[in-house]
Parts: sequence; structure tokens; C-alpha cells
Amino acid sequence: MDNHVHLVGTPEHADSLSRLMQYVGRQYVRYFNDTHERTGTLYEGRFRSCVVQDDVYLLNCLRYVELNPVRAGMVDDPGDFHWSSYKAHAFGLRMAMWTPHPTYVALSEKPAARQRQYRRLFEQAPDTGLEDRIRRCVKAGLALGSEAFCEQIANQRGQSYWVYSDSDPDSDPRL
Repeated sequence: MDNHVHLVGTPEHADSLSRLMQYVGRQYVRYFNDTHERTGTLYEGRFRSCVVQDDVYLLNCLRYVELNPVRAGMVDDPGDFHWSSYKAHAFGLRMAMWTPHPTYVALSEKPAARQRQYRRLFEQAPDTGLEDRIRRCVKAGLALGSEAFCEQIANQRGQSYWVYSDSDPDSDPRL
């Protein structure tokens, strides 16, 4: 995107993603500023993340990220955005720094069938309620998944738990 980046990643350790973003903030921003003779922050806001339950939630997050340039009017097709992983998921294009997630791989044993299954996700109209939930969970640092999964993550973090209603995205006052 022009002013932010979306990443879907599965870290090896709990703090791996935040450490990566710290590194990017320290190294890449300095390099970019030096190269372009500028100062200051490069990104619009701070790093935000949410824990996502593997299954339909992860696939919907991939779809959300890969459709973001389409929603923003930057391209008509998600495969037309240069920085997207859509062509890797949907057509098997080999990409540097991309490893297919086990949830994606589980769509089918055969790569061609898996890619077809993935493309089918994009044939349906986006679920705007789920898109709103993804956006709100990332913004607030909440877990995204089933009620039991979200409760488990809240307990691990020592947080109190609020039930988030899929049918009413405005039901959670924290968001």
C-alpha cells in the first residue's frame, strides 16, 4: 500500500514479529532516509498485530490483505498488485520470502487443486462484517478466531475476556 504494509506471518517465537518490526524500524528506515536525504518516520503509525486462529480466519485474513489494493482502487485484480502474494497462492508463482502457511497447504494435497480452491475464495463477495472484525482486532490487538480461541488467548495474556459478537461488530465497546 502507499502508506502502510500488511503482513500475515507465523512467527517461530512469540516475540519474532515485533522484533522484526523493530529491526525494520531501526535499519530500513535509516537506510531509506539516508538514500532519499530525508529525516523522520517512514510509516504512518506504529506496528499493530493480532493473533489469528488457523483455519477459516487465517484464510480470510489472507483474502483481506490481498484484496486491500483492490478496495483502495489501486488495481482491479489482486494479482495486479506488485507486492501481493496473491499470484503465489492462486497460481503457484514462486516468490522470495514467501512460504505457504499450513492452513493454505491443507486446502489440497495437489498444488493445482489448492490454487483453484484459493481462487474460489475470491469469487464470493467479501463478508464486510468479517472484514470489519479483522480491522478492529488488528487495531485493538485482539485475538481473531472462535469464542473459545479468543478466551484462551485472553487468559494466556492475563487479560479479561469480552465476547465479540460476529453479528454485531459494534457490540464490543473496546473496539
